[in-house]
Amino acid sequence: MDIGLVLQCTPPASRVIELARLAETYGFSHVWTFDSHLLWQEPYVIYSQILAATRKVMVGPMVTNPATRDWTVTASIFATLNEMFGNRTVCGIGRGDSAVRTQGGKPATLATLRQAVEVIRELGNGRSARIDDTVVRLPWAADSRLEVWVAGYGPRALDLTGAVADGFILQLADPDITAWTIARVRAAAERAGRDPAAIRICVAAPAYVTDGTDAALAHARRQCRWFGGMVGNHVAEIVERYGTAGDIPAALTDYVEGRRGYDYNQHGRAGNVHAEFVPDAIVDRFCLLGTPDDQLSRLRELAKLGVDQFAVYLQHDAKTATLEAYGESVLPRLAPLVTATQSTEGSD
Repeated sequence: MDIGLVLQCTPPASRVIELARLAETYGFSHVWTFDSHLLWQEPYVIYSQILAATRKVMVGPMVTNPATRDWTVTASIFATLNEMFGNRTVCGIGRGDSAVRTQGGKPATLATLRQAVEVIRELGNGRSARIDDTVVRLPWAADSRLEVWVAGYGPRALDLTGAVADGFILQLADPDITAWTIARVRAAAERAGRDPAAIRICVAAPAYVTDGTDAALAHARRQCRWFGGMVGNHVAEIVERYGTAGDIPAALTDYVEGRRGYDYNQHGRAGNVHAEFVPDAIVDRFCLLGTPDDQLSRLRELAKLGVDQFAVYLQHDAKTATLEAYGESVLPRLAPLVTATQSTEGSD
């Protein structure tokens, strides 16, 4: 299992670049960022500096959208970065949330998202793409290679992901919900005639490493409760569309009953007052909190479900400490742990 990192492009940009560089030294494989240009600084400018300061990490948005970003410009940016730094980008994309809602807009339709995925991927891989009646191409990008990973929660978004995406991004670490979403994505891939195992699975959530005391766990919950509020903002839309019946897990829908509004000026921030409705049990299930052993236990559970990457959201008061704890006490033990798990499964 790879371990990635998710950052906000909060000023100063030099701090974002330094955290990315530090993550690579500790063995992290990916550096992702939010993409909301009104709330934070421009990520694509920062990617160039991250790539220049590192040697191996893959870099990209978690996630961009097809509404505020022109698809051809997005593809051109990735292809340019690939030419400069050697095919080290990945495009995470969804329907759009904070980037569009802060302008009074609405998320893109799934049909639009599907078109955007296909156009960005074709252009980003040096091939031609059709936009309405026009065929376009980046003639200088023949050597560029770009995967497009789709983020989503609802049934139709998961079906789209399985049908067209190179990877799936799930922004929470609840094992039951993870299992349901992966199964849905893989079933859709099989229906589309694709190899379900070829789709990369990324689970992203805050991680906060503690010393095992109750006081430390309570503090970690306070620092990560914002994440349940952010996820609840997406889930509320799913509940409005699909209701609480059907095959959507109750673990994904029940907790949003107490939700009352959302302020995007506090999006992704520890202490977000619009996350007060999120109970401790949800914080514990959606996030990775606790000692290195606790972290490894959940990572092992996710790996057994088919997760290829866990990406650490680093929006709390222990950024450097979390990177160090993962680098010193989690990542060195993760590779043999996953190998042992796979070997055990293969002997059944």
